[in-house]
Amino acid sequence: MIKVTVAIDGKAYDIDVTGFSGAVGVFSVICNGEALEVTLPEVTRLGQMEWIIVDGRPYEIAVDPNLRWIKAFDGMHRVEVADRHVAVSRPVSADGRVKAPIPGLVTRVMVQQGEQVEAGQPLLLLEAMKMENEILAPRGGSVLHLSTLAGKSVTLNEELMEIG
Repeated sequence: MIKVTVAIDGKAYDIDVTGFSGAVGVFSVICNGEALEVTLPEVTRLGQMEWIIVDGRPYEIAVDPNLRWIKAFDGMHRVEVADRHVAVSRPVSADGRVKAPIPGLVTRVMVQQGEQVEAGQPLLLLEAMKMENEILAPRGGSVLHLSTLAGKSVTLNEELMEIG
């Protein structure tokens, strides 16, 4: 079973994918306690409009390849996805070091050495178990040392960068 929390424009939904309904692309889903049948298209063109069907009602949507936004009939919406099976917390580091909270693959580094950052600013994306985790700055300051790059596999608690 897949258990995720999906926040759309800040409103959270607990989603449990309980299984396949037998047909290709048809899933049994529980959303905030309500059982639904969801039919997804074979996604070949992320970012372009596709149709999904939720309990027999069609919806035309476009989904960002990085799952940061979704576009529907009423406009663009910010999306955040968190796997409820994985507890992610950044290891405490009072000296400004930013460490990997889980082992994974660095898919994107959003800052450069010497750059000024603010507390809570996204620093990099770390992919683990097919979920992208945004690693945020624990405090403001300058990126003193960058120890990783996109495409690098990292281990738990491995230093990724230092902010001073």
